[in-house]
This record gives sequence, C-alpha cells and structure tokens, in this order.
Amino acid sequence: MTESQSIDNKEKFIHRDLSWLAFNQRVLEESMDLENPLMERLRFLAIFVRNLDEFLMVRVAGLRRLLDSQYNKKDSFGYYPPELFQEIKTKIDELRVQCHEIYQGKLKKEMAKHKVFLKKYEDLTPHQQKSTKQYFDKVLFPIVTPLAVDQGHPFPLLPSKTLAFAVSLTRQDQAHFAIVPVPKAIPRLVRLPSESDELNFILVEDVIRQYLQALFRGFKVADNVLFRLMRDSELIVSEEDAPDLLKAIENELRNRPKAKIVSLEIEKNCHPVLLEIICRYMEFLPEEVTRIESEFDFSYLFEMMGQVSGGDLFYPGYLPVKVPYENIFEKIKEGDFILHLPFYSFEPTVDLIRAAARDPNVLAIKMTLYRTNEDSRIVAALKEAAKSKKQVTVLVEIKARFDEEKNIHWVRELEEAGCHVVYGIPGMKIHSKISLIVRKEEDRIRRYVHLSTGNYNENTAKLYTDIGYFTANDDFAHDISDVFNVITGYCLPSRWKRIICSPYDLRQYFFELADAEIEFQKKYKNGLIFAKMNALEDPKIIEKLYEASCAGVKIKLIVRGICCLIPGVKGLSENIEVKSIVGRFLEHSRIYRFHNNGDDRIFVASADWMQRSFDRRIELLFEISKQDLKESLLNILDFCWKDTAKTRWLQPDKTYVHHKNEKEKFNVQDFLIKHYADSNTP
Repeated sequence: MTESQSIDNKEKFIHRDLSWLAFNQRVLEESMDLENPLMERLRFLAIFVRNLDEFLMVRVAGLRRLLDSQYNKKDSFGYYPPELFQEIKTKIDELRVQCHEIYQGKLKKEMAKHKVFLKKYEDLTPHQQKSTKQYFDKVLFPIVTPLAVDQGHPFPLLPSKTLAFAVSLTRQDQAHFAIVPVPKAIPRLVRLPSESDELNFILVEDVIRQYLQALFRGFKVADNVLFRLMRDSELIVSEEDAPDLLKAIENELRNRPKAKIVSLEIEKNCHPVLLEIICRYMEFLPEEVTRIESEFDFSYLFEMMGQVSGGDLFYPGYLPVKVPYENIFEKIKEGDFILHLPFYSFEPTVDLIRAAARDPNVLAIKMTLYRTNEDSRIVAALKEAAKSKKQVTVLVEIKARFDEEKNIHWVRELEEAGCHVVYGIPGMKIHSKISLIVRKEEDRIRRYVHLSTGNYNENTAKLYTDIGYFTANDDFAHDISDVFNVITGYCLPSRWKRIICSPYDLRQYFFELADAEIEFQKKYKNGLIFAKMNALEDPKIIEKLYEASCAGVKIKLIVRGICCLIPGVKGLSENIEVKSIVGRFLEHSRIYRFHNNGDDRIFVASADWMQRSFDRRIELLFEISKQDLKESLLNILDFCWKDTAKTRWLQPDKTYVHHKNEKEKFNVQDFLIKHYADSNTP
C-alpha cells in the first residue's frame, strides 16, 4: 500500500461538488473586481446565479434522490450523503447572502453613478406610474393568467425556474387561494420613461403585484407573496431498454414539469400561513425554504446589459484575427493549422462546412453536434448539402444537458432535409467535436478533418477559449473515418495512429504518458507534466499525479473549474501547483504537455480529466506533431501560467488565493488579443 492509498479520501481529495461551489465563488468574486467594467461585473453576477440554478437542478437534485432512498455509503471522495448535503447547503446559503449583499451594495451604487436605476413602484414619478398602468393594461393583462386552486382547480404544474405569486383572496368571508405565474414570454425588465438621461427600469413582477387586484374582480386580495421554484432536471432514461432513444428523451422532457422540487425561494416577509399552504401543495419542507430579501433571479441583468450603452461600461471591443485564404480546402492542403478562439475568427470552421455543402466535388460530410446555436449556419449548410444529394451523417447528442429540446429540434430538421442522423449511443454521450469532409480531386479521394476542444457553436466561439485543428493528413483522416464507423455502426475500435478515444483506452494512455515522465525523472531529473483543462475530478488520474509528484515529477495544472486534487501537501503532492483563471473569456481549451526528456509531446482533447470523460463519453485526444503548432500550444500554456490578473492559486488547505502583483500585473486574455493581432499567427 502506497502512502497515498493509506490517507483518508477526505484528506486526499476535494469533493467535486464543494470544488464546483468554490469555482462559482470565483465567478462571483469577478463581480466585485473594480478592474472589470460595471456591466461586465453585472454579467458575472448573472452568470453566478445561472450556474447555481443548474447546480441545484442537477447535483443537489441527485443528492436529494440519494437521501430519499436512504442510501448512506461513502462516495469516492469520502463523504456520506447527509454530511455532504449539509456542507453544500451551508456553502450555498453563504454564497446567496454574499451575492445579494454585492448587488444591493456596491453594484447598485455604481449603477446609480452611471444613472442606471432599478426602481420599486413606490419610487416612481406619477408619469412613470401611469406608464406602468398602460403597460399592464395593454401587454400584461392579456398574457397573465391567474390560476385558482380549489377542489375543481388542482394546483398548477409549474415548470422549473417559474417565478409566481401565491395570492390569498377573500369574498364574503370565504378564503380562497390562487397562483399567478410571471410570464416567461416577455422580458423581466420594463423600461420606464425618463425626462433626463437616466435609464430607469422596473421588474415585471413589481408591475403585476401593483395591479394584482385587477386580475380578481369581485374578490379582495388579502395577501400575496412571490416565490420561485426549481425542479430535478436530470433525465432518467433506461437507454438499453428504450427501443427509440429519441422518443424516450422526448417523454422524459414532457415529465420535467412534474419532477420533484429541489429548491423553493420565497420572499422573506411571507406570512407563516401562506408559507404553510405553498409548502403543502408543493410537498416541500418549510424549514428548507430559502428566504429572499431582495430581487429574485438576477438573470434579468443580461437584459439590462442589452439596453445600456457606453464604452467604458463594457470590455473594450476587438476584432478576431482572420486567417487569410481564398479556398479553405487549398488552405488545409498547404499544411495543418490551428485556430485559438476567440482571438481568431471562427469563420474558417463555418466556411469548411459551407464550402463542403456547395462544392460539387464533395461526396460526403460527417460531423458531431453537441451544442450549437440558434440560426446555426453550420446546421443550415448540412441541410443544404443533404438536399444536394451529398452523403451527410450527423451525430447529434440529444442527451446534452439543458439542450435536449434544442437538439431534438435539430434532429427533426436535419432528418427532414435528408441527413442521416444518429442520436447517440446507449450509456454514452458523444462529446467529441469532429468533422470529416470526403472530396473527389483530380488524382484521388481526399479527406479533410476538423477537430476541436469546443462545440460547433458560433456564439460560444466568441466567448470561450478553444483550439480548432484543421488537417488533411491521411493518418488522421483514416482514424476519424474509423471513429465514425465505431459510433454509427458495428465496428470494434482499435488503437489508432493519431488519436486516442474514450471510453476505450484514454485513461490508460494518460497513465502511460505519466509513467514515462516518472521514468525520465528517475533517469534525467527532468520529468514534467503541464496540463490545462476545465475540470480535474477522476480519482484514478489524481492518484497517478500524486504518484508522479512523489517521484519528483514537476506538475503544473491550469484547471478553470472543478479540481479535486490537493496540491502542495508534503509527501503527497508537494511537486504539484494548481491555478484557475476566471476572466473575460471562459477558459475551455484542453491542452496536455508531457516533457518526454526534452522532446515535448503536446496533445489537444475534447476531454477533461473527469470520470465521465473516461468512462461514459466518446472523447478524443490527438497529438500535435507539426513543430510550429507545438510551439504555438506551448506558448499558450506558458502565457496562461504567467497570468497574475485573473489567477487564483489552489492552496494545500483547499482554498483559492488571488495573488495580485500590483507592480507587474499580467492579464493573459488581454495580452493574447493584442499578441495575435500584432503577430497574425495562431
């Protein structure tokens, strides 16, 4: 037994859920950073809230299911479900309080300095009050639907994230109860008229509250309270037993509004009697209700940013660098190249699929879609290609969480256009991002390949840092063709020449690379592992990194989100350093460097070091061999490691510390915008 194996798991790992909450706290901290423009600070606050909602609907929901089933065994991080639930609840409560204090304090003061105000009805001028009455009469009254609750009217099915009023009514000394959902089809923010250069807003729920009585003619509104609920949003599908996976997912989506409530937020001043009624109907324990002192759900701040102008209130604009070429196929044939998004334009990726759709010499297009955007030009090109009688095969992962409905929509559209669509593999998610173009040329059939760390999504390509790789290399083309055969048909995988694939041998391949560094450390004292990823959670990989550290291998890790490894612990991880970068762009690229006794091996992947990536997903890792591209990726790692402006270092006590060097502050993302614009080389 090694020293690492003899240590209790709680001392050896950070729980993945507690680590995620620490990541979301880093997001929240960005809303306090005065170096960020005001509207960007509001954006971070809104992102924090959106992240927390998803955490409640997935991770906390899953934990509640364990508690309800009375399951009480330790998880791989050393926690029993009840103690983990209590730690999570305590941390979430702390973060919620901090979030509201930040908004009600510094942020609202900053908004006021810039003449941006979110008002309550009682603070409105007579002219503004008249405006809200007109808005209610013309817009809200026809849309808002009061729902009686009595013997003939069951309590309504309220979907997750519903914001609604619980209303206590009286008529002829008889008590009545109703629910008034706040419509989701209209904006939360209502712009108010102003005679000055101020921007004045009011929340739509405040307008509805002011005129609630108009919805209940003949009854008296005795009391009302605003509440918001979230439901378990995990899809439970027996994929092996489902004859049609698409229909099974659709059936589960229809059941989501009936799923168990996992979070209930209610205004702090709620009367105990009204609270008891709400909790009884919702089958939720009153002691687990979250009391809200100010506004609900700060996601309306996204709307506010769309209505505010002013260059100093936002990050300065920049133009992504464009790769010069006339024909995308000729450009790829000239030699492999990479794009570092969002510093480089996403257009070559879109252009590859569009050119393939329109080129009469292209015979087939194969690609994966995990998450894409509305009005996707890539999806439009795939449909165009199919209508042109090209062979088009698309693997749409319909189990991509919170994008299930959108992806089912794409499936229907692609099928109607004539594409052959594969929905996924039972028990697996297809998370790899790959495209293969088969083209007839003068002397041969040539295949063009695009591989990426990020999704085929034109919107996130402007916000996420990702690596896109273009090649016409025959070995890559053969491997990717074989990958599609494995996914779409009956074909057993083998160890390919240029790629490694999970769930077959990806973890083992990383083990072999780490073991090689251990051997180099023993012989030459130069073992080094340098990796950048979104999450590090797999206990087996962490154990291997601990082993390498104990052997003297230097390990540098840039992990944006979850990190379950504890660095800097004597006798366990003293040769490991971990940092997280949270800034303007979401650090999404996965790059892995193994020193290899001076002949660096550089890999790019769709996979993080997570259990799901190794065991329950189709992921790809591929090695970059071209020297200039290797140097570009090494530079990216080195530049990221130099960051001081947006970096937090993970400490041996499991906390993150923001070391700001005021004399020499380096913001890697700002630097790369200028660096690429000046050098014009990815």
